[in-house]
Amino acid sequence: MSFDRKLILEDGSEYYGTGFGARKDAVCEIVFNTSMAGYQEIVSDPSYTDQAVVFSYPLIGSYGINDEDFESRRIAPSAVIVRDLNGNPSNFRSVRSFDELLKDSGVPGIFGPDTRKLVRNIRDYGTRRGLVTDADIPAEEGLRILMNTPVPHDAVRRVSCRKKWYSRTSNPRFNVVAVDCGMKTNIVRMLNRNHCNVTVVPFDTGPEEILQLAPDGVLVSNGPGDPQDVPEVVRTLRDLRGKVPILGICLGHQLIALSAGAGTYKLKFGHRGGNHPVKDLRTGRIEITSQNHSYAVDEESLEGTGLAVSHRNLLDGTVEGLSCGEDGIFSVQFHPESAPGPQDCMHLFPEFTERMEQWRRREA
Repeated sequence: MSFDRKLILEDGSEYYGTGFGARKDAVCEIVFNTSMAGYQEIVSDPSYTDQAVVFSYPLIGSYGINDEDFESRRIAPSAVIVRDLNGNPSNFRSVRSFDELLKDSGVPGIFGPDTRKLVRNIRDYGTRRGLVTDADIPAEEGLRILMNTPVPHDAVRRVSCRKKWYSRTSNPRFNVVAVDCGMKTNIVRMLNRNHCNVTVVPFDTGPEEILQLAPDGVLVSNGPGDPQDVPEVVRTLRDLRGKVPILGICLGHQLIALSAGAGTYKLKFGHRGGNHPVKDLRTGRIEITSQNHSYAVDEESLEGTGLAVSHRNLLDGTVEGLSCGEDGIFSVQFHPESAPGPQDCMHLFPEFTERMEQWRRREA
């Protein structure tokens, strides 16, 4: 059964369409993703918590949903907005439709709005909040709801695991502790593939407990929201610096910068897609990366931190990687486990194991 829905933005603009998924209202930050495929991985990425994803690619749902490609156990966005929805997927792996997935997960969706216009709105004027609601709700009432709904600052606490868990592999060479700030499943899978046993711990796990696990390295994962909302991880990283090799991915990259005394800032509309060119300043190699973040590291604030810029975004010049060889610190803003190249950035996991091996020899 179809029903009329709309999106009301903070500027009062309205985008009408047809509802799918769950029939419920949602107040959330409106962001767009430019990927042409991978919608299942996108909506199961915890970094989209408290956001509504606008897909710039017009047709979503054509290959359905399978049981193997989820990046987490929950659907992260508060809402989904698409131009055209395919309700009859054709794929031998498909077990349900995109609409059925959102219904089962309690997530509302709208199809039919002019997503090109909506994406241009966000691109030109910046990310803002919006309300997904029924089409007959007056704009004035929607704006009142937006104004009276507080912005949440506990996203990482809500998506992090509640207790530590293990992912072991055959013939392990290293033990890695992964701090879960909203980690994607494929990060653990890639560590296992590179001969690492992984112990995943909640985001607020202290440095003493992490060191008691005798890690060869520590990984700080991706996750949602403002990095300044998780001072617990910043303090932990500050205490761990120089004691064990550390790899940060996405939010983890920003948290490493904060722990060293640098700053972060919010981008106008963020980076979300699978086609961002990034230059490795160490080798001169340019790789195509997958990205999903609203915040970036302030390059001018890095002076005196001991962190050097290792990667740069070629679209807007933002910092995409940091490194400190002496302390074994290494971080990237993009997602090396996503590999849209399809093998671009996969070398970063072997590079992490090489750093752990070097550290082990140094400490011997």
